[in-house]
Amino acid sequence: MLEHVPLHHLLSDDAEDQLSIPLLSSEDEAAMERESTPEDLPILPLRNTVLFPGVVLPINVGRDQSLKLLKEAHDGGHDIGVMTQRDAEVENPGSADLHDVGTVARIVKMLRMPDGSNTVIIQGKRRCRMGEAISEDPYLRAKVTPFPDAPTEWKEAEKEALQQSLQEMSMDVIQHSPNLPSEAAIAIKNIDSLRFMVHFIGANMNAEKEQKQTLLEVEGLKERAEKVMELLGEELQVLELKNDIQSRVKTDIEKQQREFFLHQQMKQIQEELGSDPHKEDIAGKKARAEIKDWPEKVAETFAKEIGKLERMNTQSAEYSVQSNYLDLLLDLPWNIPSE
Repeated sequence: MLEHVPLHHLLSDDAEDQLSIPLLSSEDEAAMERESTPEDLPILPLRNTVLFPGVVLPINVGRDQSLKLLKEAHDGGHDIGVMTQRDAEVENPGSADLHDVGTVARIVKMLRMPDGSNTVIIQGKRRCRMGEAISEDPYLRAKVTPFPDAPTEWKEAEKEALQQSLQEMSMDVIQHSPNLPSEAAIAIKNIDSLRFMVHFIGANMNAEKEQKQTLLEVEGLKERAEKVMELLGEELQVLELKNDIQSRVKTDIEKQQREFFLHQQMKQIQEELGSDPHKEDIAGKKARAEIKDWPEKVAETFAKEIGKLERMNTQSAEYSVQSNYLDLLLDLPWNIPSE
C-alpha cells in the first residue's frame, strides 16, 4: 500500500539529516531530460496520487512487493518507473491495472518511521510510457519508452508571459488557502523553469487523481500549462466562494451575538426599573383568557401555548408567530352567537 505523505510532516527543526524540497533549475531539468531511459524498469504502483517530473514525493510503503522493489533499487542505485493505478482498491495491480503514462524516478531516501512503517522519498525525472510486462514476480517489471514533450512553437515572450500568469494565479490560490504552508509561496517564486512550474503546481493543486493523470499525459508543454491554468481558475473560484460564504456566516453569527447581548442588557435594565414588557405581555394575555367563555379544549390549548411563549426568546422569529397565534385565540368570539 502506497500513500502520499505531506513532505513537511517528515521535517523537523532539529532533524539530524533534514531533507529540503529541491527546486530544479532549467539546467538541472535539461540534464534529467538528456539522460537515457532504460529499456525496462521495475514498476512502482501508486494508489491515490500522480508523480510528475522534477517533483519530490514522500510515500508510505505497505506492500511487501513494493518494499522489496524499492530496497533493491535503492541499494543498486537504479531508477524505477512510477505508474498510477486506475482503481485504487486493487491490492496487487498488474500492468493492465495501471495507467500507461508515468514517470521515471530516483529514490532520494528511505526512512524507517518511529511507528515501524516505511516511508520513501522519490523524485520524478522524466515522463515515460509503459509497454508490455516482462515479469510480475517478485514485483512488476515492464518495458518502457521515453515520452518527451511534443515540439512547441512559441510566440515572442509567450513563454515568459505564461509562466508569470501561472505564478500569479498560484499566489492567489495560496492567499485564499490558509491551510497551505508558507513554503509553497516561496517555492513558486523561486522556480525559473516553466516545465517544472507546471509540474510542481500540477502535483500540489487540489485536483482529483484522474485530473492529474490527464495533465501528465498532455503531450505539449504549452497545452499542459494552459490546462494547469484552467484547473487553477476552477480552484480559485471555489476558494473565493468558500471564503465568501464563511465571511457571511461569521457576520451573521456576530450579528446574532450582538443582538443577544443587547437584549440581555435591555432585560437587565428593565428588571432594575421594575418593568418587563415580556412578562407584562404574558400577564395581559392570561388576564384576557380568564374572562373568556370558551370550550374546555380551547382553554387547555391556550394554557399549553402560553407556556411555550413564556419559555421562548423574545428576539426569535418564532416568538412573534406564537404571540400572534395566542392573540388570534383571544380575539375570536367564542360562544358568542352571531346575529
